[in-house]
Amino acid sequence: MRGRQSISNSAPPAQDGTARPPVSGARLIDLYLDMLAAERGAARNTLEAYRRDLEDFAGDLKGAALADATGEDIRGYLARLAGRDFSAATVARRLSAVRQLYRFLYAEGLRKEDPAAAIEGPKRGRPLPKVLSVKHVDQLLTQARDGIDDAERPISQRLRASRLACLLELLYASGMRVSELVALPASAARRDERMLIVRGKGDKERLVPLNEAAKRAMRDYLALREEAGLKSSKWLFPSFGESGHLTRQHFARDLKALAAAAGLRPTQVSPHVLRHAFASHLLQNGADLRSVQTLLGHADISTTQIYTHVLEERLKSLVRDLHPLGQE
Repeated sequence: MRGRQSISNSAPPAQDGTARPPVSGARLIDLYLDMLAAERGAARNTLEAYRRDLEDFAGDLKGAALADATGEDIRGYLARLAGRDFSAATVARRLSAVRQLYRFLYAEGLRKEDPAAAIEGPKRGRPLPKVLSVKHVDQLLTQARDGIDDAERPISQRLRASRLACLLELLYASGMRVSELVALPASAARRDERMLIVRGKGDKERLVPLNEAAKRAMRDYLALREEAGLKSSKWLFPSFGESGHLTRQHFARDLKALAAAAGLRPTQVSPHVLRHAFASHLLQNGADLRSVQTLLGHADISTTQIYTHVLEERLKSLVRDLHPLGQE
């Protein structure tokens, strides 16, 4: 078909002179994901997300090979995604995966052109992150601490409550990603530590602060673990699951239950919302954007700048509600 550049055309012939068979779409996806893992240190969840998006695209090509797709094929796929009522953010993410695949194939000399280079993604507004007020965070922390010191309660209940309080204190004190939080090593609870070394996206390490409340919550949690007679683990929050530590999903469920008990709407509370609260409360109290970027582990400051919009909205509300001419 005119306009298609088969990957098999660029492959050298076999030693017996016969043409090599075309490389399958599944193999191309594997090659790209191998590169992401080896050269960019992409995490397993990231690789799985890329695989899902690229396999969806490959399955939508109506008989065309992934290696031979044209710009029109990609535009048709995006149109069909929109017809399936996917959000603009989802369509943009799928397009990003497709773009990166073909950029890789072009760079490796496996295609003579990049069919996705000139394709524009859907226009989308950038939503403001959900943010809890300081008062709401205090409600969560107070509720989490409730009953931990009650000797009448079973030790298993006290330990579960203490673990959740420790997770919450650490998250709000440091702004860690939930994946970084649940995978903390037991060595993070050393008494003399004032900073934590966190391994983040792309296997990059950064320092995050520990306040006294977070350090105290870790000490109390480990003391209860010892009182309960639990064996030591290399993880701060061990579990019997495959990973060996508490899962993000388990923590998220416990956090929503805590929010309901504290009188907050569970739909408005998640580990990521607490990360947002950490950042926005720092900025609200005078922290500079570069420092917050470093603490959050953002590679690009444009990611951190979303929090300035939160502050802008609050400043507008302040003028509207308190300025003598605000109601006119």
